[in-house]
This record gives sequence, structure tokens and C-alpha cells, in this order.
Amino acid sequence: MPELVFFSGTMDCGKSTLALQIGHNRSARGLQGVIFTRDDRAGEGKLSSRLGLVTEATEAAPGMDLHAYLVDRLSRGGRVDYVIVDEAQFLAPEQIDQLARVVDDLGLDVFAFGITTDFRTKLFPGSQRLIELADRIETLQVEAMCWCGARATHNARTVGGEMVVEGEQVVVGDVNGPAAEVGYEVLCRRHHRRRMTSVSAHAGALSPDVLPVAPPE
Repeated sequence: MPELVFFSGTMDCGKSTLALQIGHNRSARGLQGVIFTRDDRAGEGKLSSRLGLVTEATEAAPGMDLHAYLVDRLSRGGRVDYVIVDEAQFLAPEQIDQLARVVDDLGLDVFAFGITTDFRTKLFPGSQRLIELADRIETLQVEAMCWCGARATHNARTVGGEMVVEGEQVVVGDVNGPAAEVGYEVLCRRHHRRRMTSVSAHAGALSPDVLPVAPPE
């Protein structure tokens, strides 16, 4: 039976790499798929991995009807055996509903990849709808790590290395971006609550206030 599967995890846990691997495995068996993505770090119409892998994709723009797009492609004689959706958290809830229709009405497997919560620990609307509708939810087993070595469970937005908790929900950035720009870092819950990024932790460790001093003689 075809399924709507949601692969979820924090940033930097290999979601895009797995999406590319699933596409490669099916392509090697002679199957043809459609890849949707939204706001990929490599630019519009790209699905990229931090390992350096990249492939062409269809940009799932706001307001785009994904079900209608696939129906049109099939009606023109195109072949579609499966659908991959990366950065699915950025899709609107109605677009997730359209993906469910692709499974139910067109009989295609849909593999959606995304993070569940934003930098404020709030559910993305697209991810929330996927949790509500998916036939299966898979948590990625490649664990991202906080700077302290603990398992990373939260996504933090940073500006100049400092964590911020206000702003628009979607601002494109990366965990490997320059520290002076808007970026992201994965943290354990404890350090997310304390707003302690790797930069601020390093600065604190070097502060004279925390350096040992010799006791008075």
C-alpha cells in the first residue's frame, strides 16, 4: 500500500542525505520520481546535502497545488513512481493535504523530510499537519550533537553567534554559515533553555570572571 511517510529530526541529522539516497536507490531500479523542495540552502529548485551532494528539484512555491502538478504531469504522459519532498516543514498545511491526496488518489508513495520545530521550539504548520496525516513517522537515527556532546534536540537561530528567540519563523540559513550572519545551531534542551551556543560558551570559558585565580597568601 502506498504511504505518506514523514522523516523528521533536527537540523544536521542527515535528512537531505537520506532523501537523496532514497531517490538514488529507486532510480537505480528504473523508477522515476518527482522531487519537491522549498528554500534549500543551495538555491531554488535544488535538493542539497551538507555532504556536498545536490540534485535538481521542483520548487514547491507558496500556493502551488502539488496534487494538480502531478496530475498534469501524468495526464501529459509523464511517469511518476514516487514523490520526495525535502524541507517539508516550510509547506503550507493545505499542501500537506495535497500530498495525502497524492497517496490516496494517485497511489504514489510520498516521502517527506523536515524538522518538526522552529528556533522557538514551536511546531512548523507543515510539520504539524504531517504529524496529523502521515501513515508513518520516522525519527532519523543519525543523532546531531550539541556543542557539549549531548544529543541535540532543538534548533537554535543565531546572529553573530548569539541565540535569538524572536523574528520570522522562516529565515533561510545553515548550521555551517559564517558566525557574523544569521545561522542555525543544534542544541540540547538544557543549553537551548539557557540560550548558550558554542560561541557564547567559548566566550564564557575565556572570560576573566571564570578563570581560576591564585588564593591570597
